[in-house]
Amino acid sequence: MSSSNIIDQPAAVFILAGDNPRPQSACRNGLAWEQGSVRVTLFPTAEHRAAITITTTVPLIRVVLRWNNPFAPGTRLLGDAWERSYGDLEWRGATPHRLMPWYFLSHHEGRTTGYGVMTGGAAFACWQADSTGLTLTLDLRSGGVGVMSGERLLPAAVLVQRPPHPGESPFKATRALCASLHPAHLTPRLPVIGHNDWYWLYGKNSEALILEATRRFMALYPKNTDVRPWSVIDDGWQMPSAPSGPHCNGGPWDKGNALFPDMAGLAAKIKALGARPGIWMRPLQTKASIPDAWKIRCPKPNSREGGYVMDPTVPEVLDLVRTDIARICDWGYELIKHDFSSYDVTGRWGFEMTGSPDGFAPNGWAYADSTRTTAEILTAFYRVIREAAGPDVLLIGCNTVGHLAAGLVDIQRIGDDTSASDWDRTRRMGVNTLAFRSVQQNTFFAADADCVPISPHIPARLTNRWLDLVARSGTPLFLSMDPAACDAETNQAIRNALAAAVKPSPPAEPLDWFDTAVPGHWKLQGEEVRYDWNEWL
Repeated sequence: MSSSNIIDQPAAVFILAGDNPRPQSACRNGLAWEQGSVRVTLFPTAEHRAAITITTTVPLIRVVLRWNNPFAPGTRLLGDAWERSYGDLEWRGATPHRLMPWYFLSHHEGRTTGYGVMTGGAAFACWQADSTGLTLTLDLRSGGVGVMSGERLLPAAVLVQRPPHPGESPFKATRALCASLHPAHLTPRLPVIGHNDWYWLYGKNSEALILEATRRFMALYPKNTDVRPWSVIDDGWQMPSAPSGPHCNGGPWDKGNALFPDMAGLAAKIKALGARPGIWMRPLQTKASIPDAWKIRCPKPNSREGGYVMDPTVPEVLDLVRTDIARICDWGYELIKHDFSSYDVTGRWGFEMTGSPDGFAPNGWAYADSTRTTAEILTAFYRVIREAAGPDVLLIGCNTVGHLAAGLVDIQRIGDDTSASDWDRTRRMGVNTLAFRSVQQNTFFAADADCVPISPHIPARLTNRWLDLVARSGTPLFLSMDPAACDAETNQAIRNALAAAVKPSPPAEPLDWFDTAVPGHWKLQGEEVRYDWNEWL
């Protein structure tokens, strides 16, 4: 932008509240903007920072702020994603309909400026840029209805603008912006490396197969390292769905199924093999019979995939989540991967949040407590899991909103699933994700771009490139090893990758990310490396 400062008062503020179907222009009154009984205040709190607070006595849906300073021709922009990314991140010119959740970077003539909101705010925040200026939308709904916050002051967002630094690369500028948006990051002390059974077994797992996978992985793992690896049990260990009913990958989480007869005993066996036990779970879905008051109120039937979705604003639901997390810890699991909460709480995946006119939750989607925004509800839910797990258990957030989970998870799945059968999916969801979100490694959390599937259905030459990139990227490395693909050559590639991964490294830097959405030119562990991701060569 030619002379922009988002810390300054905006040119206009619009408010969507109550029963009015269209946003209404607010009137400025000093540092505040008022429309009806809604009052929006923007005031500087420090250099390059300003807080937005809101009071309302009517159901509040959105607040929109507009700055009329145009971007210079040739400016390139990079935004983030609501939760995981879906192969859709890239530097682009100003595109009015493009939503850039949470933060974005503008780059022009060698200078990179950062704009964003700090983590943990009360609003789902996104930016839009066009030829005449910049728009910030703060979605303050409680699910799909306006928040009823009463007289409470809503801490909607804290704006941060990071000015350009001469000679600084766009990658360093983006990492610096992320660090400024979340100064109290929580990350593991040592590299995160391990095995996850999902892309080998896709839920058809058992205690015997988990132990087999752990043994095979430990046989390839370096012996001269203090970094103990993980063996993570994914979906499939919990009680099964009824044979005649639809599949449900929810709880209850109080015991394993017939193929997992002793969950505490399995954790002990994994430890005896030299690995650290980890486990997957979906805390807000269950096939158990629960009171109707515990269920999220939504326009479509609450029963989803054979189970029920529980409302995280109901105190008894949170008590159940605390009990489930504490039990898993008592079994001896030292890592918990909690999954699906964004989808369960809002009814949408991240890419649907961007493409739907009503935003991140369908209209009418409601919780028992409508006095808090969805952002506040999710943050409180993540905090319950963090407190129940305690400080010594690592948490992986998967399908969690990273900008709200930062500080409450140690590791975040930053992209959608890779694949053991579709190379193009791994290229889109894995390589694209790592390229544009590795900036969040050790600034928000440890940034997990998902597993490397070692699969007979993907050519080894392609798998080994993805394996090498992740292993040298400084980010978590999880393998899913199908023994049908593990010949002598592949096993040696795995040994080499694990030897590289145990070394603490700076995050992978994509060097051609202005030219492609799937970078092939990288800086890894101080070395420039090139990869060809084309499956047809």
